[in-house]
Amino acid sequence: MQQTDLGLNLSTKRTRKREFLSQMDRVMPWGDLVAVVSPYTRESKTGRPPFAVLTMLRIHFMQQWFTLSDPAMEEALHDVPLFREFAGLSLGDRLPDESTILRFRHLLEKHKLADQILATVNELLQRKGLMLKAGTVVDATLIAAPSSTKNKTGERDPDMHQTKKGNQWHFGMKAHIGVDADSGMVHTVRGTAANVNDVVEGNSLLHGQETDVFADAGYQGAHKRPDAREGTTWHVAMRPGKRRALDKTKASGQLTEQVEKIKASIRAKVEHQFRVIKQQFGHVKVRYRGLVKNTAQLKTLFALSNLWMARRKLLALDGVVRPKAAIGA
Repeated sequence: MQQTDLGLNLSTKRTRKREFLSQMDRVMPWGDLVAVVSPYTRESKTGRPPFAVLTMLRIHFMQQWFTLSDPAMEEALHDVPLFREFAGLSLGDRLPDESTILRFRHLLEKHKLADQILATVNELLQRKGLMLKAGTVVDATLIAAPSSTKNKTGERDPDMHQTKKGNQWHFGMKAHIGVDADSGMVHTVRGTAANVNDVVEGNSLLHGQETDVFADAGYQGAHKRPDAREGTTWHVAMRPGKRRALDKTKASGQLTEQVEKIKASIRAKVEHQFRVIKQQFGHVKVRYRGLVKNTAQLKTLFALSNLWMARRKLLALDGVVRPKAAIGA
């Protein structure tokens, strides 16, 4: 396939979207990601030739970055020159339709390649010295799901459930993540129904090499659960009522308050990841039915979020702009 300029030349106006794609293009380990997916693709003996794995990966990632469904992604490739350029396509080329985009996503889901995409990104971050193993921060966030029964099946998604947070009820799922306490990069992602208590998933979010774990008050008792790991110390926030009751006129109360503030400053790193996928990438509600598909998407989103958060350090470590990946490699 003929290579195209990815729209990153100096003669083109540097819009925020163009700059975003430029940065992500330069920090993405394209060669490693293509190597992950390629063994699961096969050449078609009949019909039109398949699109390059790199092209489909670029399209799949644009769907995550810009919250595009399969039909919307097909339309965007026809309507938005920048998207075609990023995918390595031109308007005169045959463009992937929504069925092609859907089949590629199903390929990733069938072989659980979202797990390998996250692992590949994190291997890059570790090679660059941007992820350590000493500590983990755990937390969870709610992802809304449609509660209406006005659909083909006439019922809500059975994998989703409702839960009460504060005085408000929410229907959907939870994204549970384990984050490197030093860099704030996500290393573990699990998806559950919204009514699963955070503490139930706490120990499953550890990679096993950390010595310290930081968590909010919802993880009280995590160290006593049957799946707790030996040699790991949990630093869990005090319950809000107990913290408010501290006597800060006494030295002991002041010291306890200082410790709580330190733990809170470490836990804050996990919130950055939730902010990126919800505000930067616009992922505020589930896109598919079922936990399996939505959890796979979350793993891809957090892999992309890791690269977005680390992009400046990665570019600084490279020193110069990396060559653009060859389309069809």
